[in-house]
Amino acid sequence: MNRRAMTHHFRLLPVLLASLALAACGSQDAGQPAADRPPLEGAAIGGPFSLVDKDGKTVSWDVFKGKYRIVYFGYTFCPDACPMDMQALMKGFAQFEQSDPQLAAKVQPIFITIDPERDTPEAVGQWTSAFSPRLVGLTGTPEQIAAVEKAFAAYSAKGEETSGGYLMDHSRIAYLMGPEGEPLAMLPVDKGGDAVAAELGKWVK
Repeated sequence: MNRRAMTHHFRLLPVLLASLALAACGSQDAGQPAADRPPLEGAAIGGPFSLVDKDGKTVSWDVFKGKYRIVYFGYTFCPDACPMDMQALMKGFAQFEQSDPQLAAKVQPIFITIDPERDTPEAVGQWTSAFSPRLVGLTGTPEQIAAVEKAFAAYSAKGEETSGGYLMDHSRIAYLMGPEGEPLAMLPVDKGGDAVAAELGKWVK
């Protein structure tokens, strides 16, 4: 297992939790119990971007306006963490889609590479299609990827070159964003598809 990827998942949690605490202090709604509020409500996560899809067409964040968005950062050469996370994520999404097709139609799963050097539009398209036809894969220039990582509080770093290539050290967080691009929750890919489906059912309305 890619232990470095797991490490940075936990390193980012204190940062996210701190932003959540600040958000909670500044946006309390007396009419809504805290348990009914999205855990990432008010957090500074997300923002506009311009990337390209499997066909090389430009895709902006605004293209998905009006839809809930699942956003995961990874790379197609990832030997274990990304495939496991994506399998759990899309399994959960499929369960949610089966239980409520109308609500699932409002959700767009998105995979964004953190390895633009190797992840061409074609490579990203082939990789995402192995998990679901509903999953959109995006790539871009190193500068574009760095900007979107920063906007979503994601982390990545290139590992050492070896005879077999290199690995990427990266965070493992699947964000659920609302119809206006607002952060809602982190989907529990580490707990499997059932947990992901339950979380989607809690926040997608």
